[in-house]
Amino acid sequence: MSEPAITNGHLVSPHRPLDQLQTNPAAPTADIFNASSIAEIKATLSHLHDQEASVTARLDALVASQKDFSRELGRLDLLRAHLGTQATTTRAISNGMLSNAAATADRISSAVRRLDIEQARVKATLAVVEQVAELKACVLGVAGSMGAPQDWETAASYLNRASKIPPEVLHGAFAAEIVPTAEVPDPPNVTLDNAAESLCGLFLREFDKAVQENNGAKITRFFKLFPLIGRSEVGLDVYGRYVCQGVASRARTNLNAGTAGSQSKDGFFYANALTKLFEHIAQIVDSHGGLVERHYGSGRMARVIERLQIEADVQGGIILDTWSDERHIDRKLMDVKSYAFTFLVQSFLPQQRAAGTPRSNSPAFRDGTQVPAEDEGVDMKEIDGILNEVAVMLGRWSLYCRFLTEKCNSTTEEAAGEEQQRLPKFLEESSLARKVSDRLATPFNTMTTFFLRRSVEKAFQLDEQPSGLTLQANKPLKADPPHITSAVDDIMYIVNKVLQQSLATSQLSVVMNVVPTLSRVLGSDFIGMTQRKMRDECYPKATVQGGQPPEQIVISFLVLINNLDVAVDYIRRIVQTHTEPSSEANALHSLFPLASEAAKVSQTLQSLTSSFEAKVNDLLSDGIQVVFNNVIKHRLRPILSDSFRDIEYQPRDDRDPTGTTAYYHDHHDYDNDEADHIADYDGAGGPGTNGGDPSSSSTSSPEAELVRPRFAAAWSELLSPIARILTPTAFDRLLAVTVAYLARLLEKRLWAYHGRVNALGTTRLERDVSGIVSAAIDIGGSQSAGRYRHREAFARCVQIVLLMGMEDDEWEEVVRGGDAAELVDRLNAEERLRVRGMLRQIV
Repeated sequence: MSEPAITNGHLVSPHRPLDQLQTNPAAPTADIFNASSIAEIKATLSHLHDQEASVTARLDALVASQKDFSRELGRLDLLRAHLGTQATTTRAISNGMLSNAAATADRISSAVRRLDIEQARVKATLAVVEQVAELKACVLGVAGSMGAPQDWETAASYLNRASKIPPEVLHGAFAAEIVPTAEVPDPPNVTLDNAAESLCGLFLREFDKAVQENNGAKITRFFKLFPLIGRSEVGLDVYGRYVCQGVASRARTNLNAGTAGSQSKDGFFYANALTKLFEHIAQIVDSHGGLVERHYGSGRMARVIERLQIEADVQGGIILDTWSDERHIDRKLMDVKSYAFTFLVQSFLPQQRAAGTPRSNSPAFRDGTQVPAEDEGVDMKEIDGILNEVAVMLGRWSLYCRFLTEKCNSTTEEAAGEEQQRLPKFLEESSLARKVSDRLATPFNTMTTFFLRRSVEKAFQLDEQPSGLTLQANKPLKADPPHITSAVDDIMYIVNKVLQQSLATSQLSVVMNVVPTLSRVLGSDFIGMTQRKMRDECYPKATVQGGQPPEQIVISFLVLINNLDVAVDYIRRIVQTHTEPSSEANALHSLFPLASEAAKVSQTLQSLTSSFEAKVNDLLSDGIQVVFNNVIKHRLRPILSDSFRDIEYQPRDDRDPTGTTAYYHDHHDYDNDEADHIADYDGAGGPGTNGGDPSSSSTSSPEAELVRPRFAAAWSELLSPIARILTPTAFDRLLAVTVAYLARLLEKRLWAYHGRVNALGTTRLERDVSGIVSAAIDIGGSQSAGRYRHREAFARCVQIVLLMGMEDDEWEEVVRGGDAAELVDRLNAEERLRVRGMLRQIV
């Protein structure tokens, strides 16, 4: 059986017929026996010829490559013979030469390792011997220095050197055998311990003696020796006791300096005494900290600070107790808590008012009855002085705590960020901290609440109305704006003072208590009192139906509205002064170093502004609505009717563009005073001289445009006196309400012109409406700047007259929803058809 031959990398079986080898498997197989025509026979023969040619070419290629293949096989056989020879040689070298070298290298490595071990043992032995020799020298040196020479520094230095020897050497048997001598027979550890105890007692006696002699050099000398003999704790304790004696002595001296009643005359005596105590401790920590850290190690000053804090608890407690007794704090707290706020309470009670007579400007009178000037029993000057002193003491305590925190945490590497600024536990739990909270913070919060409410009460008792105000436009105002009562300035001054006082304490708990209290007092007392006055004393109500309220009542009501508006501005500016980063007075980050505390304080101040503004805005909106309903609303319809009096919008031809010129010549229904007023208005640069609406430039005759001058004169007469008294912000709110109502009236009038306007009259109507809009917005003189937004209220009216005057092609574009439709977007489709119908029905 013959083997398959390899041709071009393919196995070809010799038993496989060559006619079974297909050169193109995809070619269709043709069967000549199934051919049915000569063409098919020829095609099959052609295909068979192609297959024969392909098979012949392949066979020729195989025969040609047979020689190259045989030559490559011979080269492979030759290479295999050479490789066998090389492998035999390599095995011979490995077995004969390298095995001996490897064994020799292993023996050398083992010997080197043994030598290294022996060398390390020798070095360790030498180190022990050297340490024992050093120990022996130290023992003998200590014994010699404590003998006749009494060289304490040398003895301490020997003990310090001995402390660096490892304990296992010091207590080992080898040292116990080698170190003892005839002069020093005890084991080395016993000798060193006895020497350290002896030197410690000696140093304590010499230190106390130096303290009694007030010898600073000797104090420093023996203080530096304690850490050398391993008695650092003893040295720090005795040093702490020494500095505490100085602190106590200085504190007693400062407190005794206030004898003979001087502490009662000086309102800040105890605050200064507490400040001096903290400053003295801070000086000790700052000046002695370097010495302690250098000789005792980093972070060891904290132990001295703890000892100083214990003394500060004692001396600070004495100062606070004495202050509380001398200032009669407990009695004043009882008086403050029992104060009845009679004036505020009675102000909110129902009362009988004299008909048509407002409350007198003098706060001492209430319904004709004299109110006592003071109640009283609580001296506001004393309360103010106590609050000032407490604020100073709380601020100094905060600064003192911050300083000690920085000193105690500065050496702690792992402390970072707010953790590094957190109070140490000994300071947070100290008795002085508890006493500051009980004796200072709590009374401060209570007295601040009373001071706020009593100040508000006093401000309303002494409240004075601004003088020289009038609603007559021809009379000048004798007072400068803003026109507010004196209570607003007084109360806001107290608010700013209390806020600054609270922030100056640097106590988060104080600020979080005072600011909400401030918000509550302003909301209940200031806003409540103003609301009561607006409701009971100054409510603008006409004495007869259809008439105007009394002038002074209206003025008083407007002034109260100004009070609310100006108070909001005051509060906003006060808070911004303390919270804006760009403000020079901003001390939040310096008073509250912790970012979280500063953020809480800032958020609390912002909440004060937002809550106060929300409460004031509600009352201010109600007040504006009252002024509109009782003073302005009933006069708007007559003003609008008079403005359009005798005006027609059906001109007969193009030569009569206004439709009213001849009518005005023939009918003099309006009086001469009105005509003169219109002429004066036009001559002063009013709308009649094209000073207003640009659309009025089609004619220069005063008779050609009467609607705007009439309206502007009446509108100015109605609102200008009010605009002079109200603040710009309050008047803008009043104008917004008034303009909205006026726009509704004007729209109703425009709808009423159904069938009364022709195509030519729409031009005049559009001009008159535009003139009314401009005149309504331009009220207030220089204050009218920025009121363009009020034109939005007249958008429907303007679009109605605009749609009435549109050409037919423009109207068709509106119907199709083109660009012109955006000009009348305030009107729906039904309203647009209604407007166009107003013209189509004209005869």
